[in-house]
Amino acid sequence: MSSQKIDASALTGVSETALLTLQVRANEARRPDAILDDPVAVSLADSIEFDFAKFGSANRQDMALRALTFDTATRAYLRDHPAATVVALAEGLQTSFYRIDASGVSNEFTWLTVDLPPIVALREKLLPPSDRIHTCAQSALDYSWMDKVEDANGVFITAEGLLMYLQPAEAMSLIAECAKRFPGGQMMFDLPPHWFAWWARNGLLRPSLRYRVPPMPFSLSVAGAADLINTVPGVRAVHDVPLPPGRGRVVNTLIWAAYRIPLLDSLRGVTTLLEFG
Repeated sequence: MSSQKIDASALTGVSETALLTLQVRANEARRPDAILDDPVAVSLADSIEFDFAKFGSANRQDMALRALTFDTATRAYLRDHPAATVVALAEGLQTSFYRIDASGVSNEFTWLTVDLPPIVALREKLLPPSDRIHTCAQSALDYSWMDKVEDANGVFITAEGLLMYLQPAEAMSLIAECAKRFPGGQMMFDLPPHWFAWWARNGLLRPSLRYRVPPMPFSLSVAGAADLINTVPGVRAVHDVPLPPGRGRVVNTLIWAAYRIPLLDSLRGVTTLLEFG
């Protein structure tokens, strides 16, 4: 990893959220009681020249919990398909490959990063290289990336922090195309609750006076996500994936209640794992 800091101020809009999520994960990983072991995220954050303070406080667990949830599902797939291809759509500045590789679940899987050219350029400058990592510098909505996926040994597609920023028709089309192209594969995505997305669409989500969260046009309820098995051809199973335990009694009580009390379904987001038939 380069010792010279790279200016990331050119990232704007949705791409800039990659810096926000990186800051939160790195801040969590620096803690002595961290719930996420992510030394590469710490090094990456330290290698970037950016006014991270504009995002407000980074003392939060949500991005680390999300990362752990995606890691757990990815490793589960790789245990059954050790030579699979993992496709990370709109990967941003996530460091999932390095955490999963360090877990020892497999040394055969390959990784395909799909993201816009400015993000890919930052990743290639600052992250440790690997001959198992490949990149497509393009939008996830440009489906030509699918032609570059080696799917003979299985495919696991992640859309971590992506679909909420797409228009509903775009998000549903992406899910449907993945189901069509990769039978036997899986796809995992997360979405905010309707109320949270409404706040973002109306410019009401401001972690600080200097930063407003970009609009989130797309969201699904718990029931809506479950219904994908009926509305998207090729989806043969839908799993509502709970967050793992975090740090602190209050956080864990809220997580426990959110996934066990049906009346709270409308208040929580969804993390959904799809199996393609």
